[in-house]
Amino acid sequence: MISIGVIGCGHWGPNHIRVFSQLGDSRCAACADIDAGRLKAVKAMFPDVAVTQDYRTILADPAIDAVCIAAPTKFHYQFTKEALMAGKHVLCEKPLSMTYEECLDLKDVAARVNKVLMVGHVFVFNAAIRWVKEYIASGEVGRIYYAHSERTNLGPFRYDVNALWDLAPHDIAIFDYLFNEQVISASARGLKCLGNSLEDLAFASLDYPGGKLANVHVSWADPRKVRQITIVGEKKMIVWDDLDPLGAVKVYDKSVERTSKYYESYGEFQLLSREGSITIPKINLVEPLKAQGQHFIDCVAGRSSPDIADAAKGAGVVRALAAIQGSMDKGGMLVRV
Repeated sequence: MISIGVIGCGHWGPNHIRVFSQLGDSRCAACADIDAGRLKAVKAMFPDVAVTQDYRTILADPAIDAVCIAAPTKFHYQFTKEALMAGKHVLCEKPLSMTYEECLDLKDVAARVNKVLMVGHVFVFNAAIRWVKEYIASGEVGRIYYAHSERTNLGPFRYDVNALWDLAPHDIAIFDYLFNEQVISASARGLKCLGNSLEDLAFASLDYPGGKLANVHVSWADPRKVRQITIVGEKKMIVWDDLDPLGAVKVYDKSVERTSKYYESYGEFQLLSREGSITIPKINLVEPLKAQGQHFIDCVAGRSSPDIADAAKGAGVVRALAAIQGSMDKGGMLVRV
């Protein structure tokens, strides 16, 4: 039985406590937060979980094997490094840190102390996203031309990071996972339209190896809640919609065919669209957070590897985010990663 401590009991902390309390080979032993009111609420929901306002109490407890860090982003580097140095395995919420260099330092520390360090890129544990990856790998989609993601809503608003750093880690992690590659350059524009000092929305164009282009749209200032990704390939096209009750994935048997049979002299007539059927595959969905928690426990127990969301993957996402932010700060200039 793996004993877990959760640091941070805001939005995601209680969900992690629930997951690690429900899994068969783990238990949530303790949680920490500086807000006594949050601890009181957690204690009411999980009376068997010890609570403390000092996270160092968890790090000093030899009975706790691992910690899950769900504190504000600005504390991720400090808390993760302290936990690793205290001999704990760590699952840290995304993003792993605010700088690429800090991510590399955490990667090195984890290797030095021989502890698991995993990043909470929860969507790579989403069954529908995993299905899409397998489908792409099968060759059915053909060469990927471009991808587009939209992650918008009216709120919830944050005051520690902007909408880019809050929302885009999900989509960048998904694209890195689907393409098995990382961003090589980025250009982006952002806007502070709600009157605070942080960007409420961002539009980013990401270049991947092989000429693939990915566009990311994130916003806290949109009338619709959207969680959607479109993949356009040479042979087929895929739409993943996390909020669609009819099915998270739709495969469009559509493509563009080149022909010069009748119109050898007219370039505009050498492309023909091919319209096919729309397929909704049956996917057995499980809660991604629970799948992520189980994978972390399996890694701690030595049954699996954290490669799918390890520190290197987390560092790649942060490096892309830093390039996007740099482009936004420079008015949309292309920034190499």
